[in-house]
Amino acid sequence: MTQDPTPAGDPTPIAADMHAAGTPAQEAEGQPEDGKRRDRRPSGQSVMREIMASSGVFIFFAIVLALIIGAILVAAFNPRVHETASYLFARPTDFFFEVWQSFRGFFASLFRGAVFDYEATSVPRMVKPITESITNSVPLILAGLSVAVAFRAGLFNIGAQGQIIIGALVGGYVGIAWQLPPVLHLLVAVLGAALGGAIWGAIPGILKARAGANEVIVTIMLNSVALYLLSYFLKTKTYIGQGFAGKSEQITSSAAFPLILGSPFRLHYGILLALLAAGFVWWLLERSTLGFEIRAAGANPAAARTAGVSVNRTIIVTMIIAGALAGLAATGPVLGTERFVSNGVAASFGFDAITVALLGRSKPLGVVFAGLLFGALNAGAATMQAAAQIPVDIVQVSQAIIVLFIAAPPLVRWLLRLPGPERRTTPRSRVQKKEVAAA
Repeated sequence: MTQDPTPAGDPTPIAADMHAAGTPAQEAEGQPEDGKRRDRRPSGQSVMREIMASSGVFIFFAIVLALIIGAILVAAFNPRVHETASYLFARPTDFFFEVWQSFRGFFASLFRGAVFDYEATSVPRMVKPITESITNSVPLILAGLSVAVAFRAGLFNIGAQGQIIIGALVGGYVGIAWQLPPVLHLLVAVLGAALGGAIWGAIPGILKARAGANEVIVTIMLNSVALYLLSYFLKTKTYIGQGFAGKSEQITSSAAFPLILGSPFRLHYGILLALLAAGFVWWLLERSTLGFEIRAAGANPAAARTAGVSVNRTIIVTMIIAGALAGLAATGPVLGTERFVSNGVAASFGFDAITVALLGRSKPLGVVFAGLLFGALNAGAATMQAAAQIPVDIVQVSQAIIVLFIAAPPLVRWLLRLPGPERRTTPRSRVQKKEVAAA
């Protein structure tokens, strides 16, 4: 990484441009130093910055609130709660007991399905839930990193779903049609999946940089194109052989991720790939020159151009990297758990990745923990439905509520009576206010 030639203590061109809006008092009044009034209406990027600036405590409370609301919904649709509510005033204890049982069943079954099944009769069955949570998190972490990288550049990569599909097609083709030595075969299949996603991510990046096309619209349209391509290729002999349309042949064992704990666990070495990708994204964004350019372009494109950053090139490179990460997400099901390509290979990973990136504040470590959380919710849903007779849709509702709370910070602050960001002051900000008042 090259050293910044700017002397210590002097503002960089980017910092100077970013702070050229005026003093805090002038900004509060919407009046810059030049005396001309500017429009202070929030833009899409300012809303995204507010979402990503949410504190860890705020995110924790958003998750807790979402789970509590999910438990309330379970109690609201419980037939026993309805029955006891009919004679609530005669015997209120029955009603509250059933409500408590609904709450307890919701959280207990979620814990048993996602962390530790204390009712199982053998040790492997007891610890299997946590391994399933980790296994489910692999594609979510990789796809979440894809969306997070784009977010840091001020881009909305809604096309992770399509990039996962193309990555699955390329990686699956290498795993099915090629014959290579075991370790080499796996590496080539992984690189093929990354290459497929990178190519699909480069398309909206080039259109955005060269033609000014909106990346949201382009990526959404490419999702549909990828879905139709998947349907087409899963009718060809290359993928299905003598089988039926909609599901490919099994990939060869030399191209599959080995199992970490062996059967009956599904945990595979794809989790190491996800952690390595998270480490790479951290280094890229925080320690590399390209990462500085990505962050600069996302914070203020005009200031980045003034500092000599090629914003168009940064957009293209960012979308290529984001697409490659999304393509790697396809290796979770294709080379890990399912070991074949099907019409549902991408599931909802691409759209869940948006939530994971927001929940992780677009930081690699946060994305890893958010992916583990959503992997745990997905793993716990099956046990909730089987053991506690709780509809699996309740988990999806809880996930949607988490998205709502993360995307609407003022709502959570109002519910919990938390101070807004404008009310949080630091010693430096107080000194600046005094200096402005004195001037």
